[in-house]
Amino acid sequence: MLKTVRKQNIRILGKAEMAKIPLFGFIYKNAAVMVDRSSAAHRTKSVHVLKSVLRKNISVYICPEGTFNTTNAPLKDFYDGAFKIAIEMQTPIKPIILLDTYDRLHFNNILSLNPGRSRSVYLRETVTQGMTMADVSTLKTAIYQQMEETLIRYGATWIKPGDGQ
Repeated sequence: MLKTVRKQNIRILGKAEMAKIPLFGFIYKNAAVMVDRSSAAHRTKSVHVLKSVLRKNISVYICPEGTFNTTNAPLKDFYDGAFKIAIEMQTPIKPIILLDTYDRLHFNNILSLNPGRSRSVYLRETVTQGMTMADVSTLKTAIYQQMEETLIRYGATWIKPGDGQ
């Protein structure tokens, strides 16, 4: 993914717990916008940090499923948070599909990391200018459908017939 977006100032939204991993955590803290979901106060602080990063014109990569998709369906349900923030900040959403993620590193085993092709598909940008919080559900559904259709069209390897299609 980094090669895909190398000319852009980016951060990924990541779980604060990951920063506790020796060595990796040090690198992770400097590359990610940390989200701490342990309490309402911590979540609020995380949202303020995320908005601050967006105000600096730094793109933030958010996985709207919130975790690994452990099903055979194209996608899990999306949470509202990323879409609410995009509307509030009036910042566009630029979906990227990473087609070979499961083949490079499966969620069941960290030791499954392996080299190979890692295809990225850029989807059309969705402008949020003029949207309000009443548009969150519509925006989320539109992005979800666009991403799901792309995963099916490109034949993402984790999708099995009858699951989410």
